[in-house]
Amino acid sequence: MTKNDKMNHIVQKAVSEIIQFELKNPKVGFITITDVQVTNDNSYAKIFVSFLGKEERAAAGLKALNQSKGFIRSALAKRLTIRKTPELIFEIDHSLEQGNKIDKILNDLKQV
Repeated sequence: MTKNDKMNHIVQKAVSEIIQFELKNPKVGFITITDVQVTNDNSYAKIFVSFLGKEERAAAGLKALNQSKGFIRSALAKRLTIRKTPELIFEIDHSLEQGNKIDKILNDLKQV
């Protein structure tokens, strides 16, 4: 496991806990952090999230996350032991939807 992989895991765990236990924004809804990619210089952290529910709910949840970005970043800074806290970039992870589409296509092919 590389140093960057460790940082990705630490940031993922910390941000998950912050959103779950400290964030008081009900618009975020039920969220899963699927992946985190921190740049080598720790200046940015791209956080991939998925929401339970429809696409409109995901858009509203992403907007709420972006509004709470400052709070999440300051809470993250208190947990990390590095000098520079990464700037957070939230993106919706569509890989689950794509996986479900592929599964459906494969199942349809088996029935033919």
